[in-house]
Amino acid sequence: MTCTESGLRRGGAALVTPGAARLLPVLLAVVLAALAVLAGAGSAGAHAALTGSDPQQDSVVEQAPKEVSLTFSEQIAVDEDAIRVLDPSGNRVDTEEAPRSLGSGGAQYAVKLRAGLPDGTFTVAYRVVSADSHPVAGAFTFSIGAPSETSASVPDQASGGGAVGTLYGIARYLSYAGFTLLVGGAAFVLACWPGGARVRPMQRLVAFSWVGLTAATLAMLLLRGPYAGSGKLADIFDLGVLGGVLETKTGAALVSRLLLLAAAALFVAVLFGAYARRENAEERRDLTFGLAIGGTVVAVGLAATWAMSEHASTGIQAGIAMPVDVLHLLAVAAWFGGLTALLLALYRAPSVERSAVRRFSGVAFASVVVLALTGLYQSWRQVGSWSALTGTSYGQLLLVKVGLVALLVAVAGLSRQWTRRLGEASETTGPPGPAAGHGAPPEAAAPVAGSSGADAGRRTPGVAADGSRPDADSGERTETGAVTAGSSSHPERRTAVAQGERADDATPGEARPAAEARVPVQADPVREAQLRRQREAATSAARKKRRDGDRERSGLRRSVLVEAGVAVVVLAVTTVLTTTEPGRTEEEAAAGTSASAAQQQGPVSLNVPFDTGGKDGKGTVLLDVDPGRSGDNALHVYLQGPDKEPLDVPEVKVALTLKAQDLGPLTAPLERISAGHWSAAGVQIPLAGRWTVAVTVRTSDIDQVTVSKNARIG
Repeated sequence: MTCTESGLRRGGAALVTPGAARLLPVLLAVVLAALAVLAGAGSAGAHAALTGSDPQQDSVVEQAPKEVSLTFSEQIAVDEDAIRVLDPSGNRVDTEEAPRSLGSGGAQYAVKLRAGLPDGTFTVAYRVVSADSHPVAGAFTFSIGAPSETSASVPDQASGGGAVGTLYGIARYLSYAGFTLLVGGAAFVLACWPGGARVRPMQRLVAFSWVGLTAATLAMLLLRGPYAGSGKLADIFDLGVLGGVLETKTGAALVSRLLLLAAAALFVAVLFGAYARRENAEERRDLTFGLAIGGTVVAVGLAATWAMSEHASTGIQAGIAMPVDVLHLLAVAAWFGGLTALLLALYRAPSVERSAVRRFSGVAFASVVVLALTGLYQSWRQVGSWSALTGTSYGQLLLVKVGLVALLVAVAGLSRQWTRRLGEASETTGPPGPAAGHGAPPEAAAPVAGSSGADAGRRTPGVAADGSRPDADSGERTETGAVTAGSSSHPERRTAVAQGERADDATPGEARPAAEARVPVQADPVREAQLRRQREAATSAARKKRRDGDRERSGLRRSVLVEAGVAVVVLAVTTVLTTTEPGRTEEEAAAGTSASAAQQQGPVSLNVPFDTGGKDGKGTVLLDVDPGRSGDNALHVYLQGPDKEPLDVPEVKVALTLKAQDLGPLTAPLERISAGHWSAAGVQIPLAGRWTVAVTVRTSDIDQVTVSKNARIG
C-alpha cells in the first residue's frame, strides 16, 4: 500500500476511493496554480484614490500656501496624523491639527501650514481609511520658489502590508470560510438531511465553523487598528487603538458579528441537541419551522456585517447593492457550504439518503441562479466598462473568478447527473420509504451505500445499512452480537462467535452452523475485546466492499470532491477581490489624475537671472516652451538687462536634459528674431518629465555663463 493510500484510510475503513485518490494530486495542482496567480496579483490595492491636491503634485508655486488640501475618489476617514507636511529637512511644517473637511461628501480634507516657510521642496504624506474599510497611504511633493534636495522620508511599507497585513488577510479569508461552512452546513442539515443532525461529522463541521468564524472575527477586531494605522503588531494590545476601532464603521460591523455569533451558538446547540433527539413528527416539524426562521435571521444578519462595511456600502446605488450583496453571500454559503457538508457525508457518514442528495441538488441549482443574477449586477457596479474589465487588476481577477465559476458549474452538472442515476438506482432497488425528517425516522430512507432493498428491510431499527448507528462517528461505531446477548442472560457464562482460522477463512456475513458458530467459553475480557475488534474489522471490510461496488455513489463522491476543490479556489479569489480596488474606481481615479495633469499642462515659462562677470554682463533670461508637453514645441528666449530693456548679446544656447531617463542634453536650434529675442520651432520633447533647461549666455569673446532651472514639461 502506498503512502497516499494509507493516508486515506482510517480504522480499516476507506475514506476515499482509489479513483478519488487519483484525483487528489490533480486537485492539489489546480489549487496551487490558482494560489500562484493570486500571489502574482501583488499586494491589495486601496479603494479610495487620490484624484487631486492643492498645491498640485510636482508643482512649483511662487509663494508659500496657507494650507494643503487633498481630494479622494470616495469618502474617507481620517485621524489627527492622517495628513503630514514635511520640509526639506524632514520636519513637520503643518500645525499638527486634525485635518479639516472641505465638504465634497467627506472626500476632501485640508491641513493648515505654519507661516514663513522657506523655499524648497516639501513632502505631503497621507494615510487614511476608505469608506469600504481599506487603508490608503501615499506621498507626493511640491516646491516653493524652486525645487531643492530633500531628506524627508515616508514609510516604505505599503498600506495594509507587512506582518499585520498578512495576518489580517488570513483572518479575513478564515472569516469568509467560517461563514460559508457555518451557514451552508446548517442549511444542509435542516433543509436537505434532517437525519444528519445525529451524525457526528456533521456536528463537528458546523461547530468548528462557528469556532473558526468567531476566532477570525476577534482577530480582525484586534488587528484592525494596526492594519489601518501604524502597522505595528504590538498595537493590538493598545486599548486606546482598540477604542478608536470601535468608533469606526468596520469596528461596529465586527462587534455586531460577534453578537450575532452568540445567537448562532444557541441555534447550533438546539439543532444538534433538542432537534436531533426529537422523535415526534409534529413536534419535529414545529421545531424545524422555528429553526428555519431563526437561522435565516441570523444568517442574513451575519451577511449584512460584510455588506454594510465593504464594497457594497460605497459607490453608486449603495442602497440596492447592500441587499444584493447579502443575497450573494447567502447563495455562496448555501452552495459551497452545502457542498462541503455533502462531501463530508459521502466520505465520513455511515450512510446518507438519496433523497438528501436530490434535495441539495435543487438547492445548489437555485443558488447558482441567485449567484448569476447578483454577480452580474455587482460586476457592472464595480467594473462599469469593458476597458476596466480587461485593463484593471479588479477586472482581470473578476475574469479569473468567472472562469472558475464556469468550471464549477460544469462539474456541478456532472454531479447532478450522478444524482439522477442515484435516484434511478433507488427506484430499481425498491421504494425507499418515507424520507427522513417527514414523519419517519431517518433510517427509513434509502441510504447511499449500495445496499439492497431486502437488506434495508432486515436492518435493525436505529442501525444503518452498514451496521452502524447514524448518531455515531465512523470511528466510534458499536456492534451488537452474540457476546452481549449471552452475557446479559448468563453472567457466569458468555457466548462468543468462534473466530480464528475458520473465521479468517470465512466470508464476512457468511452463515455457519449454530454448533460451529456459538462455542461456550469462560468469561475472558481480553478475548472478548479481540473478538469485538475482529467483528468491527469484518463489518468495515463489508462496508468498504459495498461502497466500492456502488458505481453511482463512487462517481458522485469524485465529482463532489473536484467541485469542492474548485470552490476553495473561488473563495480565495473572492477574498482577494474584496481587497482590490474596483475597476470603476481605478478608472475614475486615473481620469481625475489625467484631468489634474491636463490642468498643469500649458506653456512653460522660466525666469532665470545670469551674470557673465563682464561689462553689461548682468540680466535675466525669460524662456517660454509652448505648448509645454511631449512632442513638437516652440521655444522663445528673451534677454533683459537690469533696466528691463531688451539685452542684445552675441550668442545664446539652450539645452534640455531629462536626468531620470538619462536623456540629453538636447540642443535647441535658436535663431535671432530681434534684439534680445531668439526662438526655435519644432523642438522635440520626447518624454514627459522633469527637465533641466540650461541656458548659455555669451556677452563678449571671453565673458560667458550657463544657468539652469528644472521644469516639468509634458
